[in-house]
Amino acid sequence: MKVTVDKYSGFCWGVVRTVDIAEEELNGTKQLYSLGEIIHNPVEIERLEAKGLRTIRHGELGTVKDAKVLIRAHGEPPETYRLAKELGIELIDATCPVVTKVQERIRKYDDKGYQIAIFGKKDHAEVIGLVGHTRNTAIVIHSVDEIDTLDLTKNTVLFSQTTMDKATFYKIRDEIARRIKADFEVGTFEEMAVDFHAKETICGQVSGRESKLREFSRSNDVMIFVAGTMSSNGKVLYEIAKSENPRTHFIESETELVPEWFEGADTVGISGATSTPQWLMDKIKTVIEQM
Repeated sequence: MKVTVDKYSGFCWGVVRTVDIAEEELNGTKQLYSLGEIIHNPVEIERLEAKGLRTIRHGELGTVKDAKVLIRAHGEPPETYRLAKELGIELIDATCPVVTKVQERIRKYDDKGYQIAIFGKKDHAEVIGLVGHTRNTAIVIHSVDEIDTLDLTKNTVLFSQTTMDKATFYKIRDEIARRIKADFEVGTFEEMAVDFHAKETICGQVSGRESKLREFSRSNDVMIFVAGTMSSNGKVLYEIAKSENPRTHFIESETELVPEWFEGADTVGISGATSTPQWLMDKIKTVIEQM
C-alpha cells in the first residue's frame, strides 16, 4: 500500500503559535497551567504534560500558586482577565490572533447597541469567550432553525465561531436577510427598517482546506482522519472527507487502527484537524505501513 499524509493537514498557524508559546514557557519555568485543554487533541496534551504542563478549570484559578496560567488559542471572556488580576495571577495570553480580531469586532458592534448573533456551538470555549465580550448578551445559533431566537426588529450583526462551516453560515445569513425583508414589506418604514450585517469570521485556514481535503479523499482508496473527539474543526473536516470517501475512519491515535479497514486498498490517505500534530500523523503512517 502507498500511504500518504495530507500535506495541507495538521496544526493551523494559530495552534502552532500557542504550542510554541507553551513550550517556551515550560523550558524556562518547568511549571505552567493551561486554563482548559490547550488544544482538542489528547495525544498532544500528553506530550506537553510530560514537559510540565498542567490543565486546570476556571474554578481552580484560586488554587494557583507561584505559576503562570496560559490562555489557550480559543481565547477567554474579559471576566477571566479581571479575576486573574484580582488573584494576582500572571497570564500568558496565547489567544489566536484571528480570534482576538473577532472579539474586537464584536465589542465594537456591542458598544453600538446591536443585537449580536454568533453562529457556533454554545459550549465551545471560543464561543464562551466571544459571548463574554458582549457582556453575555450575544445569542448563539447553530442552524437556520434557531433564527427564531433572534429579535429581527433590532439592528443585528451576525458573526461566526472561527471553525464553523461557511455553507451553513451563508444559509443563516440569507434567511435572516429574507425574514427582515419580509417583515419590512408588511410594515411601515418607521416600524420595520433595521440594519443587518453579516461578518463571515471563519478562519481562512479552516475554510480553505475543504476543497483540498475533498480532492485528497477522492484520490485514496481508504482515508484515516486523525483528531480529538472534542475538536469542532475535526468533526467538520471528517464529515467532508467521509462525504467524498465512504471508507473514511476517524481515530484519535494509532491504537484504534483496524487491519480490516485496509483490505484490498492500494492507497491510504491520512489527514487531520487543525489541532492534530504532524508527528502523530507520521506515526500513524508508519504503523499502517507495518501492518
